[in-house]
Amino acid sequence: MLKKIHVVRHCEAVGQSPDAQLTDKGLKQAFELCEFFSNIKIDQIIASPYRRAIESIQPLAKRLGLEVEIDRRLTERILSTKNLSDWFEKLRSTFEDIELKFEGGESSREAMNRIVEVVDEIFSRNNDHTVVVTHGNLMSLLFMFYSKDFGFDNWKSLSNPDVFLLIKEGNQVTFKRIWK
Repeated sequence: MLKKIHVVRHCEAVGQSPDAQLTDKGLKQAFELCEFFSNIKIDQIIASPYRRAIESIQPLAKRLGLEVEIDRRLTERILSTKNLSDWFEKLRSTFEDIELKFEGGESSREAMNRIVEVVDEIFSRNNDHTVVVTHGNLMSLLFMFYSKDFGFDNWKSLSNPDVFLLIKEGNQVTFKRIWK
């Protein structure tokens, strides 16, 4: 049986806080996403509870008459609760050592386990086509789980928004970028 998950990185937002809303450009991107998905059969939509994730997919949900299911496991990974002046290098190091953890944060492995758990649950459901809206670091860790070749440089190349297709056929899971 073939199952598909469209993994979406949220549209452009005004910041990183959970309540950061989309910019004017981000709102336009949300409608472009809606158009992108207009000819794709979607059974369910699951999103991070962060405002920017919900706003990114709301036009599509409204068009399809679907509720956006909120899943807290799709929130962005917290690198640290401390303000790290060298956060970029620290983030890079967590892609190289997935057990590395900074004060108040999650290791890459912990965050990866969260999103893989969500994906496994989706694959076990009866729905064939799901849209998942999340954040860049978390989605990168998902792809890293399925391919060790996906890493920090791939994370850097993500755009807002970005769409990947994750396909499960039998026990094989593959992914590809389909829109950015």
